[in-house]
Amino acid sequence: MLIALALLAAVSGCGYRLESGTERFKDPSIRMDISPFANRSTMPDAGAVVAARLREELRRSGFRGSFGNVGANYLIEGKVREVRSDVFSRSSDRFSLENRLTLVVDIRVVEVVRGGVLWKESGLSETASFFSGLDAQYEEANRRAAFEEIARRMAVRLSQTLRVLL
Repeated sequence: MLIALALLAAVSGCGYRLESGTERFKDPSIRMDISPFANRSTMPDAGAVVAARLREELRRSGFRGSFGNVGANYLIEGKVREVRSDVFSRSSDRFSLENRLTLVVDIRVVEVVRGGVLWKESGLSETASFFSGLDAQYEEANRRAAFEEIARRMAVRLSQTLRVLL
């Protein structure tokens, strides 16, 4: 026990401090550029929706800085590689009952001042199921709700990583 306290005192005496990794995350002077993500999927607004959900989730999780490209400290670039729908279950007459929607995203975070890549990840994915039926409007409404859910989940995941990085 005494050894641990002595080690802690020695470390603090060398100029090192123990602090949370969220100091810069809560700094109001920090500015992030989060443009709509590039969209390589068949869903027309997928890139814009994921970027918007990420901004919302950053605010919800405590980010106190601002968003914009002028004077940005961090550049967050993303790409929606695909939004894929697969049949998950079928009825006895072979019609689709439940589908699984998958969102695949690539992301890169650059610290503008130093020009270094802080984080780069390819192929991050989230999935959600939705019910389908013979009514096209019913199926499309369920598909859209599933997409909103996976975009929100992806934003939470990205936000949590950014909170640790910053």
